[in-house]
Amino acid sequence: SARAMTLLAEARHTLVTPKAYPPERDVTGEDPRIGVFVCHCGTNIAGVVDVTAVTDYARSLPDVVLADHNLFTCSTDSQSRIREAIAEHNLNRVVVASCTPRTHEPLFQDTIRQAGLNFYLFELANIRDQCSWVHRDFPEQATEKAKDLVRMAVAKVRLVRPLQRKELEFNHDALIIGGGLAGMTAALELADQGFQVSLVERQNELGGNLRHLHTLLTHDDPQKMLADVIERVMGHGRVHVFLNAEVASYEGSLGNFRSALKLADNEAEPVINHGVAIVATGAQPYRPTEYLYGQDDRIITQLELEAEFANPKSKIQNPKSIAMIQCVGSRNGERPYCSRLCCGQAVKNALEIKKRSPETDVYILYRDIRTYGLMERYYREARQAGVIFARFETDNPPQVSSQNGLQITYHDGMLDTDITLDVDWVVLSVATIPRDDADKLAQLLKVPRTADGFFQEAHMKLAPVDFASEGIFLAGMAHYPKKALTESVVQATAAAGRAATVLARPAIEIEPMISHVIEAKCDGCAYCVDPCPYNAITLVEYEDDNGQTKKRVRVDEAICKGCGTCQATCPKNAIFVSHFTLEQLKAMTMAALEF
Repeated sequence: SARAMTLLAEARHTLVTPKAYPPERDVTGEDPRIGVFVCHCGTNIAGVVDVTAVTDYARSLPDVVLADHNLFTCSTDSQSRIREAIAEHNLNRVVVASCTPRTHEPLFQDTIRQAGLNFYLFELANIRDQCSWVHRDFPEQATEKAKDLVRMAVAKVRLVRPLQRKELEFNHDALIIGGGLAGMTAALELADQGFQVSLVERQNELGGNLRHLHTLLTHDDPQKMLADVIERVMGHGRVHVFLNAEVASYEGSLGNFRSALKLADNEAEPVINHGVAIVATGAQPYRPTEYLYGQDDRIITQLELEAEFANPKSKIQNPKSIAMIQCVGSRNGERPYCSRLCCGQAVKNALEIKKRSPETDVYILYRDIRTYGLMERYYREARQAGVIFARFETDNPPQVSSQNGLQITYHDGMLDTDITLDVDWVVLSVATIPRDDADKLAQLLKVPRTADGFFQEAHMKLAPVDFASEGIFLAGMAHYPKKALTESVVQATAAAGRAATVLARPAIEIEPMISHVIEAKCDGCAYCVDPCPYNAITLVEYEDDNGQTKKRVRVDEAICKGCGTCQATCPKNAIFVSHFTLEQLKAMTMAALEF
């Protein structure tokens, strides 16, 4: 609707338009005036830590002119009180003792900036994760540790200085790795917003796993849907498709990535410059070794059954009985996760069999039926259609035999007896597993994977489509098995939306908490070059005032992440990380030891 489009336009404007902050106070030459705000976090902190005692202790620390505590410091009301306190008490440093800086530090930095202070005149003491959560059975000790952390934060914030963020021009194009439904959806979303998109697919055609689906529970035609999406992608002027291609090399940082592609026909490797990347490489079905699969042609997988549905010369014609076995290769010691789509797929194919051949007996042998959300009604529909659901125990799975015809024997817990079924076909609902090349791609992009092998998002709730590495996003079954196509589409749209908030900016800001070289001290020993995990430091030659050629290191500000490895290795103290200088770290250490 027109109203929805208006709201969307306003939201995009809000996301890409810089905030208007008041003029920044110049605190140069001022003595530290520190305010400490301790958070109850409901009972997350206050249920273990004596918040009042920590607040009273904070008031006794040097340069602390105000200490207060709040039920939820991150709430709008508490943020308003912090801004008011900064003005009322003329604070020029702020410490918040609450939860993790990973999620809440930007919020509090923004709060003090709205009060006229520089973003970096702030320190956060994590007394939730590091105290109440890990010492819940030792409240007295947790309270003492919280005091230690607050004392350390105050010692550091006393020495912090204002830092300024720099702007960097960047590339406004996008790279999408994977040409399945998720990848194509993300490509169209970005292209429709005016961005150039390179879509890389390692197969010789687009479509991914959707190419193998021929029926849906919603009765829509997935192949027609796929054909329509492919047609839009191939006909879109801003989407550049590379088939039979893989990413061979990948370098750079947010806004300025450079990727070289490897083409199957050994042509020259094209190089793509892009500002963001979206990983949508999908997943693959597990190839079973259980239940005589591969030894008997009558034992197939759900996807192979779908292929038979689409085959006019199918070998499955009006069978007398079919049995399906769930959780093949998943929910076990090797793969403890649920593949989520298997139960819905079994119910869908069972209904399709009943539709084509109502007299066929269909059995679904399961551990737990997990037809998530609105799919539950299809489970009821299958039962009403005569599909028989029989439960088996995890430690007593069905046994398949092909010696005297095809037979399945399982133990019925309700009857407490073994039951043998004579069937024409056995269909296995197999696990969804990561792609074979997932580890290779993860190492190339320097992004993490879960213990199950899927790509891992930065934060399940706060950053569900972001990687921890800036500028790289995630969508589709590369992230985790999806119960329905709509989940992949929604996540791909979300990933494209996150990417658009970067690409739509006129410039990107560089985080100032990075390494800086003190040129007068650096003698070019290069001890810091090789240890840098981001390859952000290079050795360069220059001429001094006497015309002599000398060497020193240089930091690429766009790549540096401020990890501090260089600071730790430099023998001359010629390189430091802003906001984490040796002096600040020493102050925190001495405060921890109470010197």
